[in-house]
Amino acid sequence: MTDHIEEFRSRILERKPLRLKGGGSKDFYGGPLAGEVLDTRGYSGVVAYEPTELVITARAGTPLAEIESALAARRQVLACEPPHFGAATLGGAVAAGLSGPRRAVSGSLRDYVLGVKLMDGEGRELNFGGQVMKNVAGFDVSRLVAGSLGTLGLILEVSLKVMPQPVAEATLRFEMPQDKALDALNCWGGQPVPLAASCWQDAVLTLRLAGARAAVTAACERLGGERVAEVEAAGFWAGLREQTMAFFAGDAPLWRLSVPSVAPPLSLPGPQLIEWGGAQRWLRGVGDAAHLRETAARVGGHATLFRGGDKTGGVFAPLSPALMEVHRRLKQSFDPYGVFNPGRLYSEF
Repeated sequence: MTDHIEEFRSRILERKPLRLKGGGSKDFYGGPLAGEVLDTRGYSGVVAYEPTELVITARAGTPLAEIESALAARRQVLACEPPHFGAATLGGAVAAGLSGPRRAVSGSLRDYVLGVKLMDGEGRELNFGGQVMKNVAGFDVSRLVAGSLGTLGLILEVSLKVMPQPVAEATLRFEMPQDKALDALNCWGGQPVPLAASCWQDAVLTLRLAGARAAVTAACERLGGERVAEVEAAGFWAGLREQTMAFFAGDAPLWRLSVPSVAPPLSLPGPQLIEWGGAQRWLRGVGDAAHLRETAARVGGHATLFRGGDKTGGVFAPLSPALMEVHRRLKQSFDPYGVFNPGRLYSEF
């Protein structure tokens, strides 16, 4: 693998803009793609896996499916259920920082990043996390990299915390309007109910329970609802995770609103799908960006143009001047020549 490292370093030291690319499954996400492609898929493989320690380390180009297969053989999982959206790689999954249906109860992908090996804009290999190395500002860089869309450096290796598979699972379905569903989710969220995922759409609330068999059985009896067959339930949650459900089909712009779970129903144009106990709300259709962001901000959240639509106004919610300055300084510290994924996160860098 030394040849790959030297190739990466040589390309970076040319100081030309590079588009870091693994499987390309999330090319739609973020700002416009720019720069010459630097493909990481040749730099792959599991470096270390300690099931008893609940830690796996792999190279950036390792297919996410390969990692999940290795974990499944030991009845372990990536608890945050990062979506694949195709031939995803570990580096791309971490760079995107996206999490699936279980995120509301298990935490985000960022929460499971224990350490990273990164190549910066000077071609240096830097280790963070496991060796407790932080930059001068005191940031936990290993987690800061998650969701940075490759703008801080080339991810070489990642160490992730993994979790045991749940012993039992069950999926329940309820017919209820949006306001009742949000009330129920916030009520159950404060009770000892083994929630593992939720989804509301078209007046139907679907709930996944997971954990100890006795706890799941007791929750099913207590909550009621219609029990969904195991095979159908698995297909439903996989479709939600990978956005293959009918709601996500087509070319209409897809907006993601991140709001407090207790936020009331939002009056928005177009169909909605609600996840994460009410904290993640998807909207389809050509919405006015300023209106959507104002609506989300009014309840303490923000809006992201997740897929499609006009990106000229920016994909992510604008940052305050102070936060933008922090981003600029981080970018300057890790990538002083503007090599990595220019404009992918914010057009300013």
